[in-house]
Amino acid sequence: MGEMSLGAAVACLGAAVWLLGGRNSGARRAELLLAGGGSAGAGPPDWWQMVRELRRLRGRLRAEWWAPVIGLALAVLGSSVLPVVAGAAGVPVLRRVRLAREVRRARERRGEAVIALCGALAGEVRAGRQPGEALLRAARDSGGLGEAQAAVLAAARFGGDVTGALASAARQPGAEGLSGLAACWRVAVDHGAGLAAGLDRLEGVLRAERDQRADLCAQLSGARSTVVMLAGLPALGLLLGAAMGAEPLRVLLHTGAGIGCLTVGGLLEGLGMWWALRIVRGAEAT
Repeated sequence: MGEMSLGAAVACLGAAVWLLGGRNSGARRAELLLAGGGSAGAGPPDWWQMVRELRRLRGRLRAEWWAPVIGLALAVLGSSVLPVVAGAAGVPVLRRVRLAREVRRARERRGEAVIALCGALAGEVRAGRQPGEALLRAARDSGGLGEAQAAVLAAARFGGDVTGALASAARQPGAEGLSGLAACWRVAVDHGAGLAAGLDRLEGVLRAERDQRADLCAQLSGARSTVVMLAGLPALGLLLGAAMGAEPLRVLLHTGAGIGCLTVGGLLEGLGMWWALRIVRGAEAT
C-alpha cells in the first residue's frame, strides 16, 4: 500500500508539472531569463506569475479532466487504485455533459442572432432599400445566418433562390426562426406583400418564444439545484465521517462490504441523477 501511495503521489506531481509547464515552458523560461538579465531565478518567487500560470492552467484544463485529478488525490488519501479507475471512467461522461452544454449555448446564441437579423432587416427595408441589399446589410451586422450565411448572401447578391437558402439555413439548431423569414420573403416577393410588417410579426413571435423558454428555465433552476445538491451529499457524508474519525475511505476501499456499498451506492447515485435530469429535460421539451 505504501508503494502504491508513493506511485500515485509521483503521478500527481508529474501531471501537475506537465500541466503547469506545458510544451512552451522552455520558451517562457528563456523569455524570463532575457527579460531579467539572467537573474530570474535569483529573486523571490513572482506570485503574480504563478497566479497567471494557474489561470492559464484552468483555461487549458477541461472540466472532464478534473475527474482523474480528483481520483489521483483520493487514491493517495485512500491508498487504493479504485478512485483512479473511477476518475478515468468519469472523463467521457463529463465530456459528453460539457459538449451538450456547449451545443445548448450555441443554439441559444443562434436564436438571439436570428431575432436580431429580423429586426435589422425590417429596419433596412423601412429605410427604403431593396430586399436583397437589405438582407446583405442586416446579415453582415447581425450574423444570424450562421454557417449558411455565405449561401444566403450569394443568393441575395446574384438573384438566386433566397427562400431556399433561408430554408436550408433554418435546419441549424436554434435557427428555426429562419423558416419564418423564408416564408415572409416568399410572400413579399411573389405577392408583393409588405416585408417589414411580416418581419415585425415574426420578430415578436420569436421574442415571445425566447421569453417563454427563459421563464421555463428560471422555474426549472430550482430543480437543477436540487439535483446538484443531492449529488453532493455522498461527498458531504464522507467528509463528516472523516471528521468523526470513522475512516470512511479505508472502509469503502479496503473491505468487501465497503466495496459492495460503494458499487451499489454509485449505481443508485447515477441512476437517480439520470432520472432527475430526464424529468427536467422532459419539462423543457414540453
